[in-house]
Amino acid sequence: MFDNHFQHRLEQLLNTAHIALDGKRPWDIRVLDGRMFRKTVLEGNLGFGESYMEGWWECDDLEELFYRILSTGIDQQLITLARAMEYLQGAFINLQKPARAFTIGKRHYDAGNDLFRAMLDPNMIYSCACWHGTRDLAVAQENKLRLVFDKLALKPGMKLLDIGCGWGGTARFAAEHYGVRVVGITVSEEQASYAREFCKEFKVDIRLLDYREIEDTFDRIVSIGMLEHVGHKNYQTYFDRARRCLVPDGRLLVQSIGCNRPVTGNDPWIEKYIFPNSMLPSASQISHAFEERFILEDWHSFGYDYALTLKAWERNITRNWPDLERNYDRRFYRMWRYYLLSCAGAFRARSIQLWQILLTPSGIRGECCIPHQPALKRVRDKRNILHKPLRMSAPGRGRYQEFPRSGTVAES
Repeated sequence: MFDNHFQHRLEQLLNTAHIALDGKRPWDIRVLDGRMFRKTVLEGNLGFGESYMEGWWECDDLEELFYRILSTGIDQQLITLARAMEYLQGAFINLQKPARAFTIGKRHYDAGNDLFRAMLDPNMIYSCACWHGTRDLAVAQENKLRLVFDKLALKPGMKLLDIGCGWGGTARFAAEHYGVRVVGITVSEEQASYAREFCKEFKVDIRLLDYREIEDTFDRIVSIGMLEHVGHKNYQTYFDRARRCLVPDGRLLVQSIGCNRPVTGNDPWIEKYIFPNSMLPSASQISHAFEERFILEDWHSFGYDYALTLKAWERNITRNWPDLERNYDRRFYRMWRYYLLSCAGAFRARSIQLWQILLTPSGIRGECCIPHQPALKRVRDKRNILHKPLRMSAPGRGRYQEFPRSGTVAES
């Protein structure tokens, strides 16, 4: 009797998003084990995700499924104990205190360099790309880096801090193409080891270090995909440290996923399986944290590009799975696809956002135009001394063409 109740409740919720159980459309759910009804209704996304990992249900188009679920808000109608406990714990406990700083490195970024090499572009950039004018992942990631460094007005000889440097792709690109010295910090041993080897021919210093421990002074600071791991109790500490390390006429660029309202916790499934001790900041939480520390120069939102990036990563993982399955089981593969495509659906539904925020200690004086597209491509000349700007094609006036959802984004 209770199983019928849970099935009926789930059907009611899904019907509002035009999703059917055992329907024939790509986004419909094919139920293979009736235990998924109880688990989903009682545990929300945690139960929904775990039952998918166990193979209790299938769906041909997970991205579209989550786009429909999140666009209609039916995920908010299942108030579960796991979600309540996650937010209460985050409200009263500093889950991102220094003693916990290296947890995310061990649990996620140390999962295996072979996994990330198979998924990412050649520079191993694990953040949103900029798909303006291209459908190739490697080009889109270089677009993003050029856009970031153009916003920072990066010049040869400057000293750049990369907070959350990952596998060193951003640091290497800055040193190689902009002639700067870079200090990159990460809390992942695997990332630090890889980045040191990847950047060894350039003026790049990779340190296994928490952001609260950095003491040097820098002309520019970039932080891409790091603020999501800072936590609401530490946002002011994060911006205080950045301000302390930046010269008076310096610039700070923060790229972060964001949410539409202030939160104190993480999605229970994401917390358990993907990003422990993490949470997405809201616009108000970020602005409150940097007020009286920085002046806001620009706030750029382009979340749809992250949906395209996640789809490209998923296609790479699927294509390379025959080489990965000797080290990762089928349950991991289903978990990873669920992570990538559920997040892609969330970005399409605009339930989460992607922001680039440019800040300065005292304001940019005089006329200044902050780019929102990678208008210039900088390359080194043969003598490796000068920079030559190459004009890229301008975007069409008032037009932004959505790429087809059928998977035409090229793999790296």
